[in-house]
Amino acid sequence: MDHTHHHTDPQQSYTCPMHPEVIKPGPGKCPICGMDLVPVEPPNNKDQSDHQHEHQHHQAAVKNAHPGHEEHIAHDKHAGHHTHDFLKRFWICLVITVPILLLSHMIQQWLGFEIRFPGDKYVLLVLSTFIYIYGGMPFLKGMVSEIKDKAIGMMTLVAIAISVAFIYSVAVVFGLKGMDFFWELATLIDIMLLGHWLEMRSQMAASKALESLVALLPSTVHVERNGEVVDINLKDLRSGDKVLVKPGEKIPADGLVMDGNSYVNESMLTGESVPVKKEKDQKVIGGSINGDGALKLQITATGNDSYLNKVITLVSSAQASKSKTQNLADKVAKWLTIISITVGVITFIFWFNKENDLAFALERMVTVMVTACPHALGVAIPLVVAISTSLSATHGLLIRNRTAFESARNITTLIFDKTGTLTKGSHEVEKIISLDNNIPEDQLLQYAASVQQNSEHHIAHGLTRKAKEKSLQLWPVENFSYIQGVGVKGTVNGKLVISAGPNYFKQNNQPVPATPSSVDLSVETINYLLIDNKPTGIFTLADSIRESSAEAIADLKQMNIKSYLLTGDNEDIAKSVAGKLKMDGYFANVLPHEKQEKLKEFQAKGELVAMTGDGVNDAPALAQADVGIAVGSGTDVAAETADVILVNSDPKDVVGMIAFAKATYSKMIQNLIWAVGYNLIAIPLAAGILYPKFILSPAMGAVLMSLSTIIVALNAQLLRKQFK
Repeated sequence: MDHTHHHTDPQQSYTCPMHPEVIKPGPGKCPICGMDLVPVEPPNNKDQSDHQHEHQHHQAAVKNAHPGHEEHIAHDKHAGHHTHDFLKRFWICLVITVPILLLSHMIQQWLGFEIRFPGDKYVLLVLSTFIYIYGGMPFLKGMVSEIKDKAIGMMTLVAIAISVAFIYSVAVVFGLKGMDFFWELATLIDIMLLGHWLEMRSQMAASKALESLVALLPSTVHVERNGEVVDINLKDLRSGDKVLVKPGEKIPADGLVMDGNSYVNESMLTGESVPVKKEKDQKVIGGSINGDGALKLQITATGNDSYLNKVITLVSSAQASKSKTQNLADKVAKWLTIISITVGVITFIFWFNKENDLAFALERMVTVMVTACPHALGVAIPLVVAISTSLSATHGLLIRNRTAFESARNITTLIFDKTGTLTKGSHEVEKIISLDNNIPEDQLLQYAASVQQNSEHHIAHGLTRKAKEKSLQLWPVENFSYIQGVGVKGTVNGKLVISAGPNYFKQNNQPVPATPSSVDLSVETINYLLIDNKPTGIFTLADSIRESSAEAIADLKQMNIKSYLLTGDNEDIAKSVAGKLKMDGYFANVLPHEKQEKLKEFQAKGELVAMTGDGVNDAPALAQADVGIAVGSGTDVAAETADVILVNSDPKDVVGMIAFAKATYSKMIQNLIWAVGYNLIAIPLAAGILYPKFILSPAMGAVLMSLSTIIVALNAQLLRKQFK
């Protein structure tokens, strides 16, 4: 990216959201597409990024959500106006084109009518001059900008074509022998304006998902102040505030549930279609929608620190980031512009020498330039990028690095971290073994869960969860206390109940109760239940494998992608999990810093490696991987080392991401082939290769060019159907 202009204003430079290679020292219009330029994000200052709000129509929501961004919003009010300006110019020019067509002698000859009066050619000249100046202005201004930037492109092509047609026609009015081009000029500008408007409208549509993300936040919040609930503006909300969210309302910011429970719809943020139950001490995300319960929250993050803001920042920066395919498209478009001008000039020289007809030679030259306009190329890749990035964000897939995302289609080896990725990271009760035939299993569970109900340990959560699943009543516990590093004890139903691990027996110099041979001690966690100091039951707990893990591994096999498990756990556990999931292999007892070395070994063999982990202890490995995928980051989307962040912890999302990377890439290639292929056919036709059997008029050339752009835009939109 050329940053040579930075010296003009070290504070801020500006870029185009759709053509990031354009860098200007101040605000203005993009010389390529005419869009408003937006401030470039300062390096190493992600959270201050303002440019994500381009195209937002929800200024109030943004202003409330991000205090201090008002200045950018004021600039942003004009973001859509340039697009609308093309449409306005199109309608005005279309109305004036009607009398131009009626007064054109060629049209009169074709349709067999005659409108002649003294000075009719001067009326035609005045109307056409208006269309040339008013309708052609965006293209003429664009040409000046392109020449200044030494980036000759589409605007230059169109401007040269309409200027040549206009100047020649003026000369004809004032005595040059030949036929004027006024009607062709008018229809050409009309079609160019309409095509440009349609192209920019498609680009605007691509950022609709981003727009809808900003609209998720409410404008007012019910905050508890001095024991009373008062309504305040969202921008006045601060971290630590206690907030009441009524049924059906939007959650104003990230927070923790202090009181109440409800099902919250997070689908617009995480892609998880099923509403998630939220209870005390659970996290909620700003922008999600509360269900039928009231929630009292303590706000943990607002503004720049919030999940939503990080998503918006990630999406906008990913949309603006260049990919290899985009660079290819830019090169092709540049060469196509040079070829168009060269072929146009050669066409003019050829036909003028052959036919000795200046009007015909000029018409061919103008047709070549207009037909060859690489508009379709200009929109081919950025549109796919914008749509895929915003689409994936609303499905819980955040792309931080476009190039790595593009590489995901070629992954040959996928390495999974175990805990929290392939497994749930929570201990579930596997077996209940009674050591006292008089006490049934359910009653053993009742005692264990009752004494554990006040503990925060994962074993306690596993036991109480199992009791809830079986709809068992938890009895009250008295004299509850922790036995440090061992377990818990308390009085339940008048009996002393202890729920503890094997260490309890070592501490008390007692023999550990015999464990049945059916229990694999290497894979499972053991917890004992003692009633009145007598061992009465054994519980085995295991970190359960996610339901979707086996399906995800099977899907990867079908894609010919090898899967390996990388874990700090012992050999037996790693072998058990990898075996159950039918993975290609596993690595056990691997320390966080050693994970990176394992990845290097695979890469040395020529594998394209993706690493899937939780983004914390896996950071070095995620950075080393060709594609780093942070899974289950939840509200922590700032996994700086990951290229792609999966908001949900579902391993199937990894498969979905690879499939979507393939679909995105194929759409880019389809668009490139279409845009280049169309020109390979259209340019020779415009140059008159089939003359006199077939001749392409400048207006028809413009129709084909606009049609090509629209087809590319529609093809990019089809990506929405491929995102399952």
